[in-house]
Amino acid sequence: MNAKKTIWLIALIVLSVLGRAQNMDKKLVYKLNIKEEITKATWRQTQQAFEAADTLGADVFLIHMNTYGGTVLDADSIRTKLLQSPIPVYVFIDNNAASAGALISIACDSIYMRPGGSIGAATVVNQTGQSMPDKYQSYMRSTMRATAEAQGKDTIIVAGDTIIKWRRDPKIAEAMVDQSVYIEGIIDTGKVLTFTPTEAIANGFCEGIAENIPEVLKKVGIENYEIVEYEPSWIEKIIGFLVHPMISGLLIMAIIGGIYFEMQSPGIGFPLGIAILAAVAYFAPLYLEGLAAHWEILVFFIGVILVAVEIFVIPGFGIAGVSGIVLMFVSLVLSLVNNVNFDFENVEVGNLGVAITTVVLGVFGGFILSLFLGNKLFSANSGMFRNLALKSVQEIEEGYVCIDTEIKGLKGKTGLTKTPLRPGGKVLIEGEIFDAIAYDGFIEKDIKIVVSKVEATQLYVEKVD
Repeated sequence: MNAKKTIWLIALIVLSVLGRAQNMDKKLVYKLNIKEEITKATWRQTQQAFEAADTLGADVFLIHMNTYGGTVLDADSIRTKLLQSPIPVYVFIDNNAASAGALISIACDSIYMRPGGSIGAATVVNQTGQSMPDKYQSYMRSTMRATAEAQGKDTIIVAGDTIIKWRRDPKIAEAMVDQSVYIEGIIDTGKVLTFTPTEAIANGFCEGIAENIPEVLKKVGIENYEIVEYEPSWIEKIIGFLVHPMISGLLIMAIIGGIYFEMQSPGIGFPLGIAILAAVAYFAPLYLEGLAAHWEILVFFIGVILVAVEIFVIPGFGIAGVSGIVLMFVSLVLSLVNNVNFDFENVEVGNLGVAITTVVLGVFGGFILSLFLGNKLFSANSGMFRNLALKSVQEIEEGYVCIDTEIKGLKGKTGLTKTPLRPGGKVLIEGEIFDAIAYDGFIEKDIKIVVSKVEATQLYVEKVD
């Protein structure tokens, strides 16, 4: 081997070693986007993201946030997960971290904000923007304080006095919820605290200002990295698709249509299967989203049972049928709104209106569609499923009759009256008893008779002289 080849070989070995060293130093950053309202879906996706980060052996968990808030309970679950994370969690506030978003941000190890962003305004409000009662505010105040305290503190001695220096002051965190909190030089009473990036840095609620994710990673000392971003699973995408009001309305139409067709046909068949699948597709995603409770789903099926009992067991249509329809309607509506049992304090009037409209249009559309499809799809002449419909007609001229042919064959037969015929009674013919009518006048018991006429299912007899 000559010297030139030796030099090239050494160079390749050195480059390979350097490449491997560089890859060993590369940090894996797992990124989760929270850029919509915080709901049960956000909490579910956060759990999935942490599981994926753990599987991949991520070095850093990064949240890219831009939200005006959401449900407190789901935000509390997320913040608990962040506080318990074994790997560092950073958040980049790309404009807004309000309300529940502020709580989640404070739970992160480091906060970075885009210029012009804000963090705070964590007062608990309903969907109309009105403040909730103090029991809700009290819970949020304590949660904000506890989250800030969890970020740690330093104890210092100044002039013989022990002073606690909080990394993130719990009092400031509480001021983001309670407008009665006064902190000199920071917030006056009557206002809820919200920080700009500069103010947040000055008060320990932000570690730096950045324009984008790469700048955030540079500020935390990560130069060589690979970013893996969380992507919602196909199940999450399906859930998001199914909870759309338009799709919910179509599913209600399928439920009503399936029940209607099933009641129009004997036995249990395809329409009932469609109704069951539609009901599962309607309630399952709403249950996972925390909207449909167990009892709301149970109420729906009780309503279905009552309607079935009214149709198949009880003659007419009365209390059971009406009660069943009401229960089904109430269940479908309540499963679309964020009520707690029958407490509608957190439910916006507009959302309730959307839910009622969705159900009404779905039910009405289901009936109309059922009538239309029943005529179009199962028409004996031109329907798509005409082969499933009975098309033959049993004409009388072809020998089809609605009476027993044995009775028709009794014409001309003789027998005895078993009871007096006045004019109706019983007669004995060839060892069998039949109902009969005296063709003319009355006939006493044990008188010999002959069948003179058979009409429909009725025998007409005369005395034999």
